[in-house]
Amino acid sequence: MNQFPRRLRLITAALTLPATAALAQETPPMKFPSFNSIQARPQGVAPGEAVVAPGRPAPAPAKPAAPTAGPAADAKPKPKPKPVKTAARTDASVVAKASETKGLSIAVLVNDEPITGYEIEQRQRIMGLGANIGEKAQASFKRMLADPSTGEKLKAILGEVIKANPGKSREQVIAAFEERKKQFAINLQRQAVESARASVLPGLKKGALDELIDERLKLQEAKRLNVVASDEDVSRIVRSLAEKNKLNEQQFAQHLAGMGADIDGMRARFRTMLSWNDVIRRKFGHQIAITERDVDRIVSQGPAGEDQTELQVQRLTLAIPEKINQKLVAQRMAEAETIRGKFTNCKAMATLAGSVTGAKFEDLGQRKPSSLTEPTKSLLLNAKDGEMIPPTVGTGGVELYAVCGRQVVKADEQKRTAAQEELRQKEFELLAKRHLQNLRQDAMIEYR
Repeated sequence: MNQFPRRLRLITAALTLPATAALAQETPPMKFPSFNSIQARPQGVAPGEAVVAPGRPAPAPAKPAAPTAGPAADAKPKPKPKPVKTAARTDASVVAKASETKGLSIAVLVNDEPITGYEIEQRQRIMGLGANIGEKAQASFKRMLADPSTGEKLKAILGEVIKANPGKSREQVIAAFEERKKQFAINLQRQAVESARASVLPGLKKGALDELIDERLKLQEAKRLNVVASDEDVSRIVRSLAEKNKLNEQQFAQHLAGMGADIDGMRARFRTMLSWNDVIRRKFGHQIAITERDVDRIVSQGPAGEDQTELQVQRLTLAIPEKINQKLVAQRMAEAETIRGKFTNCKAMATLAGSVTGAKFEDLGQRKPSSLTEPTKSLLLNAKDGEMIPPTVGTGGVELYAVCGRQVVKADEQKRTAAQEELRQKEFELLAKRHLQNLRQDAMIEYR
């Protein structure tokens, strides 16, 4: 065990190795659907109720102590001044009810609808999830590694491992310590990411408030037109986002909560985006007219080389038994390299297969690259016609692929469809921006 101090120095130095890659993979910026990416609600889906902006339950008000005697007991309480009705408060009961329900300070009133400080904070956190914090997180991680306390913690962990594994061999103790060290590094990385994310939140406050004001106006307009997105529409977006992160809805909500963000705030954001799309389509859809000349112009300006390629592929497979072992795989790989060295053209592929015991020849015909797995796909796309790529181990055994030709499918029609959609979206975005500006001009927005 006297060699552990030297081992500890190596381990401490090794902690810096995964910093860049691990931080990039640990918590990548989360991407949320934009105006363009969210589809309109399908025809026939009944609009649902608007989600209530997230808040916290109000604490029970403390009862005032009854005065016992003296002037204070005899004095009558002064009547509260009556609230003055202004154009910004045509329905004071709405404000009072919201305030009582949330028990939080109201930051802004938008046509009498409140936005609380808690909602602004939550929106900052949600916006922070999409912030690019990689460099800040890496810098924070490096500072943690340079902190002398990190080395002391590692020494303490090593001592705990040694104490918990009496009688174990040196290799067993080191293996146990490696597991603890790995978890320790992961925890440091998470702390670095959280520190970096917290540092960007103050700069997002104005953007969060502006976004919430716009959302209030958009949802108010959607209610007026009776096109508020249903709960199922919103859940569809949340499920899709959760699946992209390989989580279910409940796990996704817990993941957000772990980063201080409320899933209800995200649902409110998606509800507004979906509803606003329907508002613009209902009000301005009939005004959108895309001409063939406009489409021709966009297609002609597009980048060249967007043709789709289909590959004519042949495959030769050297079978491997179910009870696989390293020696047999090496033997099969050597046989495959020998076959590749003898390969001259695709016409001779079947003959080559017949010369090797257990080899299977297949003419796969025309294949789209998307139907092939990596790295085979990239190797075949970069290979010349009549070329065999290096052998790889696949599900059936050691595989040899050859490119026997390729067919180019012109993408004119696809490009025209994409251009048409691009023009339509630009028109919608322009009309949506103008309509929101008009709503802002007519709104009563009171900052508290």
